[in-house]
Amino acid sequence: MEKTSSQCIKQAAAEIQEYLVDFRRDLHRHPELSGNEFRTQKRIIEELEKLGIEYEKAGTTSVVATIHGAKPGKTVMLRGDIDALPITEVADIDFRSENEGVMHACGHDTHATMLLGAVNLLNNMKDELSGTIKFFFQEDEETCNGAQRIIADGFLKGVDMCLGIHNHPSFPIGTCGTSLGYAMAGSDTIFVRFEGVSGHGSTPHLAKDSITPACVFALDLQQIVTKNTDSQDSVVLSVGKIDGGTRNNIIAKHTQLDITMRYFDKETRKIVHEKIVKHAENIADMYDVKVELEFVETALSTYNHPEAVEVFKTASKKILGEDGYSEVTKQMGSEDMSYYLDEVKGLMVFIGSGNTEEGAIYPPHHDKFKVDETMFKYGAALYTQFAVDFLNNK
Repeated sequence: MEKTSSQCIKQAAAEIQEYLVDFRRDLHRHPELSGNEFRTQKRIIEELEKLGIEYEKAGTTSVVATIHGAKPGKTVMLRGDIDALPITEVADIDFRSENEGVMHACGHDTHATMLLGAVNLLNNMKDELSGTIKFFFQEDEETCNGAQRIIADGFLKGVDMCLGIHNHPSFPIGTCGTSLGYAMAGSDTIFVRFEGVSGHGSTPHLAKDSITPACVFALDLQQIVTKNTDSQDSVVLSVGKIDGGTRNNIIAKHTQLDITMRYFDKETRKIVHEKIVKHAENIADMYDVKVELEFVETALSTYNHPEAVEVFKTASKKILGEDGYSEVTKQMGSEDMSYYLDEVKGLMVFIGSGNTEEGAIYPPHHDKFKVDETMFKYGAALYTQFAVDFLNNK
């Protein structure tokens, strides 16, 4: 039987499950924050060298591994992120984080593990493959900078299709799902700073209060969405922080609003940005104060290409069965996988990591976050089947 058959892939993935559990638990005990994943990088390199896999360092702490098939052909990229979060772990496990205040609370250790599993599987079947597989063990996803560093280093050049997999505890083990088209929202941080003239609280007419226009703007903000965008094209504007004034009897010279924006459609994003500027400037003019705005991009919206979704859907049913795949609604969270997908056809997928009996029920970024480790063999097999189907499909 060919090594690239789905039956062989599933069997091979099951055979390395214990190895993957051990590797993941080592990463979980030693989590590292974004841009500081030096030990994690070292451990990944150690495993690649044992397998004789070609690799290069990328960005600050990323690793890009490469496997070449027996024949020339297309290039597929598989991505797993590796950074942790500044959270103190309280999960009931015996391999809890040994790095105080840092935890793999989003499961990026599991993503790196599944990707390493795919390296193992694809390396053993490379003589039956056409083309090239690149594996991006990516740093710094939590601040949405890692993907851009790898792209800037030129490693995405020549890639024809890509896949990223993220665990999801709301999906039961042995299942996966994704969306056609927009899958995750883009994210911007917007700073709006009103500047007036300070004065005594007893004589506000001799000053220019900045708090009042800031409050008016905060209330006005939602009208921008409801009156200027298609109601079926989701946009979220949330004021997370207002900072103004120094004490009760001083008219506030400065007041700043920190706003998060989530969106999907790029044109809608442009419209909302323009309206935010217009509304802020008009309100400032009405209260005779100044205003400055700054728009900071966090992540682009994540768009799953239809062709890539079809490849994955077929591959997933081979690994998980007809009921293992489902279409899911788009998520308002953000992912820097979006930067790869802005340049290359591909998709972002959620794999089930939930298991009520094992307590794998908490959402990402929770201090009790945990996964059903059975997911490793499924994730490794999904990465592998996707790569095989794409490369060997003429």
